Amino acid sequence: MKVILAVLLSLVSLTGFSQKNADKQEWKQLFNGKNLDGWDIKIRGYGLNENYGNTFRVEDGKMIVRYDQYDDFKQKYGHIFYKGDFSYYRISVEYRFVGEQAPKGEGWAWRNSGIMVHGQPAATMGKDQDFPASIEVQLLGGNGKKRSTCNLCTPGTNVVMDGKLITQHCVNSTSRTYDGDQWVKAEVLVLGDSLIQHFANGEMVLQYQKPQLGGGNVSGNDPSLMIDGKLLDHGSISLQSESHPVEFRKVEILDLKGCMDPKASNFKSYFVKADNSLCKYGKKK
Repeated sequence: MKVILAVLLSLVSLTGFSQKNADKQEWKQLFNGKNLDGWDIKIRGYGLNENYGNTFRVEDGKMIVRYDQYDDFKQKYGHIFYKGDFSYYRISVEYRFVGEQAPKGEGWAWRNSGIMVHGQPAATMGKDQDFPASIEVQLLGGNGKKRSTCNLCTPGTNVVMDGKLITQHCVNSTSRTYDGDQWVKAEVLVLGDSLIQHFANGEMVLQYQKPQLGGGNVSGNDPSLMIDGKLLDHGSISLQSESHPVEFRKVEILDLKGCMDPKASNFKSYFVKADNSLCKYGKKK
């Protein structure tokens, strides 16, 4: 933990470098704007990559979630997983909620989606499993009252805040409310099993440590995979379908493994060359 924080502080100091260097950050586009190549789909009640009702699709250069072929949502929670395993990174998503909720979607799921990090692989989910065991960065749209976004929810997981184990399912962030159909930028800094931070439109709104397996709020899963207290230092990334139409116009990642993970084979070379663009921790223009 001390090593990670020391490296993080060194990266923060690099934000004073010129914009020319900042522009070299090697962000990878996970969504290509054309199709769903590189992604896996898992919807409750269906097998891997059975895209019931064409729930996940691409239109006008956006990845969208739609329910126009649903007669009844029937808790068919869905997730679209980027193929791969990630440990130290920043992920950035631009999203907005639109339209009306699917028929018989739960009230809590109105304008509700999420970015799931440190999750189990899609292929390990049970056919009737509702959510992957993961850390959820909950995305919420406004309802005319105070309703923050980039909150924390914990399907099959727990975290530590201020030295205390947090077992409640959801913790609100300090973000402002985003009403209507406006685009919002959600970003997550994930540093293995040490630190996770949430950002809403560039503002840090929540942070915690030691993501780990434990707790409930997941059904239909293989219990043998749930080892209470096991720290999560890597996992899948997925986006949610929870009954309200949502659109994603950008999904991108900045891989920090080489310069943040002391166990990475190329850690030393990146740390020595701390001005390497891949290791910068600053706002992407």
